[in-house]
Amino acid sequence: MLLLVAADVLVGSTGAVWPFGGAADNEIVRRILFDFRLPKAAVALLAGAALSAGGLLMQTLFRNPLAGPYVLGVSSGASLGVAFFLLGFPILGAFGVARDIGVAAAAWLGAAAILLLVMAVSSRIRDIMAVLILGMMFGSAATAFVDLLQYFSSDSALKSFVIWSMGSLGGLSHGQLLILTVCVVGGLVMAALSVKPLNLLLLGEGYARSMGVSVKRVRLLLFLATALLAGSVTAFCGPIGFVGIAVPHVARMLFRRADHRILLPASVLIGANLMLFCDMVSQLPGTELILPVNTITALLGIPVVVMVVVNSKRGRVM
Repeated sequence: MLLLVAADVLVGSTGAVWPFGGAADNEIVRRILFDFRLPKAAVALLAGAALSAGGLLMQTLFRNPLAGPYVLGVSSGASLGVAFFLLGFPILGAFGVARDIGVAAAAWLGAAAILLLVMAVSSRIRDIMAVLILGMMFGSAATAFVDLLQYFSSDSALKSFVIWSMGSLGGLSHGQLLILTVCVVGGLVMAALSVKPLNLLLLGEGYARSMGVSVKRVRLLLFLATALLAGSVTAFCGPIGFVGIAVPHVARMLFRRADHRILLPASVLIGANLMLFCDMVSQLPGTELILPVNTITALLGIPVVVMVVVNSKRGRVM
């Protein structure tokens, strides 16, 4: 991870920089490193760790290998919030810093609205698969409203929304980075506190109840942790796909363990490394062109998901 951080910081779309160059270039190099590349590397670490941990929590809770951090409709809710901000009121999305803050706030509000619906349903329904289906339905309803807003939006507003939906690790201020760090660390702490119940949930909710676990309380805690992790990343970086689904399976394949005391830190570290690598690949040295990060994560994550599906059809458990 340290090697990837160094490589990601020193090499970028503007070429390689070295912080110990001549005095005339030091100020430019310092600005490139501390205002752009270091914050972007930090965002990559946080986003990869958050999405991977959220994916692991949801796969264990729903006992579904294809569940991810966005399975509760968090991403769709965030997209709906941003769509209202950029498409419903495009004049609000036209002003620099106010636009960035507004997009993040709108995404958080949208994600929180879907989460509250899912939590309200979860407190009344015992079957976790019913909660999964309803979460997907809430997400689909949010997506339908997004499509409606896109249909009636102007070209410029639609372009802004599409660019946001492609995902980006750059452009965060130091204040936004601090907020993202606090949210992700809080979500990871909540996930770490759930390790023992997660291990019991591997054998089913009935077994967990027989061992004294309050399944409803653990379910709400996992929902909150995942929403904090995935919702924060979506708010500041846009929806980033496949990382949360693929990385937990990579951790299982590497360590061949089901113990979350191993899988959780392994997923966090692998996810952080993967996002650093995706950030490096998305930058084309010598040009100012930066590819959408969603493109890179999809190309790397899809083969893992295909492998999971094929192995499950063959009766093998990863």
